[in-house]
Parts: sequence; structure tokens; C-alpha cells
Amino acid sequence: MSKETIKIPFKHTLAFIAIAAFLVSFFGSRLFATACPTCVVVRSGIHFHHFRYGIGMVALTGWLAIVGKRTDRLDRAYARVYGLGLGLIGDEVGLLLTFGNYYSELTYQIFVGAVGLIILGALAIRFGESLRRDFMRMERWETVGLVGLFLVGFSTLFLAFDRDIIGASFALLGLIAIVWGHQHQR
Repeated sequence: MSKETIKIPFKHTLAFIAIAAFLVSFFGSRLFATACPTCVVVRSGIHFHHFRYGIGMVALTGWLAIVGKRTDRLDRAYARVYGLGLGLIGDEVGLLLTFGNYYSELTYQIFVGAVGLIILGALAIRFGESLRRDFMRMERWETVGLVGLFLVGFSTLFLAFDRDIIGASFALLGLIAIVWGHQHQR
């Protein structure tokens, strides 16, 4: 029996997209939960925390990446949804570890944020040329959609600090970009 190793290439752009989506989701959900602590989904007396949605997103993208069709565009979509789901889970790590204390400590937030920024910076510095080349190959509608996703995530910073007009403007601009990108995809 031969022992051949299968070499799977590491796709730096996918890692970058997933980490960026993770950071947007993590900090966006943290800011939303802090700014609006009474906005909760309760059905039949069960409080649906957003880590449940995150687990579903991670499970779905994992399954689709294994058995689904593989194209560069779908891989980028999987990376985005995976990162967003991981951010929703990561935001509630304190709740999961303490069995109910959502505001357990801020140290893990600082740790996750610092690690995420370091990883993004390292990827951008080390693989900047590859990232630039990969992003340049993306179609315009996909680029506009990514910028829209960033703007929606960025708007949560303003909304969390009661700068509603600025935050709503960024969110609206981001949603318009996402919808425009989706319409031009067809």
C-alpha cells in the first residue's frame, strides 16, 4: 500500500475573507447586544442566543464545502458565511463557558480582536501580492458586495455609541451595495 500525501493548497484570500467576516460578526454582535440588550428572540420560553445561528452557519458551510460544488466564487461565499458564523459563536464564548453570564469578562474580546488583527496584518503583509491578484480577479459585483458587507458591519460602531444617523447612513449604503452587487450577479 502506498502512502501518498494529498497536498491541498492553502488559499490565503479565503483565510483573509473568513477572518475579516469573523471580526465584523464578532464585534458587530457584541456591539448590538450591548446597545440593545432587550432585543432578543424568545419562542416558547426559549431564548435563542445568536451562537445557535452561528453553529448553524458553520455547520452548513462546512457541509457545503465538503459535498457541494466547488468554484472560486462559492469558496469565497463559504469563507464569508463561515467567518460570520464563527463570530456569532465567539461573541458568546463567555456565556457558553460560564453557563449564563454573557458579560463575563472583556479580556477574551481584547485577545480575539488582537489575534484577529495580527492574523489579518500578517496575511496582508506576507501574501499582499497574492491577495491583490485574487481580489483583482473578482468581478465588480462581488467586490461591491464585499464593500457593502464591510459598511454594514462598520455601521454597528456608530449605532453602538448612539450616532444613529451616521450608523444608519453606513448601514443603508452597505445594504444598497449588497443589493446592487446581488442584482448584477445575475
